[in-house]
Amino acid sequence: MKKFVQKHEILCAVLWIVLYCGLMVPLRNLGDDSPFMMLGLIGICAAMLVYVLVLGRGEYYGLAGWAKDNRAMLWFLPLWIVASANLWAGVTPHYPLPGLIYAVVSMALVGFAEELIFRGFLFKAMLKDGDVRTAVIVSSVTFGIGHIGNLLTGHALFETLMQMLFAIAYGFLVTMAFYKGGSLFPCILSHSLTDVFSKLSTENAPKFLNWIAHAVFVVLAIVYCLYLARRVETPKINRTSADSV
Repeated sequence: MKKFVQKHEILCAVLWIVLYCGLMVPLRNLGDDSPFMMLGLIGICAAMLVYVLVLGRGEYYGLAGWAKDNRAMLWFLPLWIVASANLWAGVTPHYPLPGLIYAVVSMALVGFAEELIFRGFLFKAMLKDGDVRTAVIVSSVTFGIGHIGNLLTGHALFETLMQMLFAIAYGFLVTMAFYKGGSLFPCILSHSLTDVFSKLSTENAPKFLNWIAHAVFVVLAIVYCLYLARRVETPKINRTSADSV
């Protein structure tokens, strides 16, 4: 198995994406507050962890510890700002207990699964070829396009397109954070908090506040990505023949 994965890393990453997206459509149709969705995600995440352990690639996928140089990474502050955006208009839980607990656990697991798939499996597979720019772009855009599945779970077209654009921008942010930080944990934590807070956010927030939040986020993502690309040294675990983006 190890030799097959090493030889066909991109194929394996794509298979994980297809499997995950295929399973998430029926799970999301159960409702985010469903205990069965939570159990399904626990199974998916457990399978992914077993896969990583069997391959012996915890460090390779960024699961061996926190980033070494937090000061250079500006303590990942932009990731925490983005994660908090869902709470700017106030806190209004979407579900009563115990459904809220199921939804919070599910959203935290979604953050873990998607970061490991798109940043760990896909990005690292493409990074091995040494084309850093392509690896960053494909990982980020694929992550955003993956949200088109929301159309199959009852979301409106415009809402889905906005989610896709937001996800692409967010993909660039966390991909660069992983590439320059060497650890997937800040990305997982930020992604999980973003999704969890989405179930605690005020749904009837003014639209102008939502547009302001998105504008702030896009500018923040651009500035942070440029800073990381130009000022932060790539850690050895992510270093290739092309050391800069």
